[in-house]
Amino acid sequence: MAFALARSAALRASQSGAKSFHSSAANLHGVKRVGVLGAGQMGLGIALVAANVSKLPVLLMDTSDVQLNKGMKFMDSLLKKDIAKGRLTEQQAEETKSRVATTQTLADFSDVDFVIEAVSENPLLKAKIFSDLAQATHKNAILATNTSSISITKIAAAAKGREEQVIGMHFMNPVPVMKLVELITGLATTPQVLKTTRELAAAMGKTCTVSQDVPGFVANRLLMPYINEAVIALETGIATKEDIDTTMKLGTNVPMGPLALADFIGLDTCLAIMKVLHEQLGDSKYRPSVLLTKMVDAGWVGKKAGRGFYTY
Repeated sequence: MAFALARSAALRASQSGAKSFHSSAANLHGVKRVGVLGAGQMGLGIALVAANVSKLPVLLMDTSDVQLNKGMKFMDSLLKKDIAKGRLTEQQAEETKSRVATTQTLADFSDVDFVIEAVSENPLLKAKIFSDLAQATHKNAILATNTSSISITKIAAAAKGREEQVIGMHFMNPVPVMKLVELITGLATTPQVLKTTRELAAAMGKTCTVSQDVPGFVANRLLMPYINEAVIALETGIATKEDIDTTMKLGTNVPMGPLALADFIGLDTCLAIMKVLHEQLGDSKYRPSVLLTKMVDAGWVGKKAGRGFYTY
């Protein structure tokens, strides 16, 4: 895989305070550099795919230096697994890592063409971030959110003067494996922004679907009530967790039962989405399970915490 070191890009990264940044000559659909905000599981996965598949330079931002270091170590472990499985050579893995720079400063996004926000599912936090992004990024940069349920129009309203450039870009977890990206346009999103976003997603190896800006969009409008009903089935003693998961796994030919899937997604994320569905749609069928709420209160939020419906 051919790879050229762009000295000017490295110099800009150095001057901005971002950590070691190497750039290829890739320029896809006007996107020269991707910014990813949030170095958690989703953000890290998005950054990895952008760097490894689309070959674009990525600036990964998180306010926590600890989280950035943890994320980069996780990226390294994923690349090593790909090397072991013959999917990448060591040289290709090194080239991928060299495309990713890190920063704790939003001002470093000033020369980013496309931002993908991937922080926790908190409406107030996202509003603050998009308000700041509208000021920190150049006027033509597209501002995408990885929200799984929050209104794109509402998020865009916080990006004063930049509402037309805000779009939903909902990746599925784990990002390097899952092929789908759900695109959601807000009330002001322009057709050109949708077109560029679709093309970038395709360059990242993803298949896109487009949803209206409604609570939960398509994926979580269908998935989360299914998970919630599985939790209610456990809560009311209809079956054990193992039997619930085995029934759905084998009976519907899916790789994972609903309770194991909830653990993988994160029970806190599931609860947050169910709350959005319940509050915005006003239908009791979206009311979160009492057990789901209790488990989140206890900190038993799934695989990332070492305990959810199962122990890890």
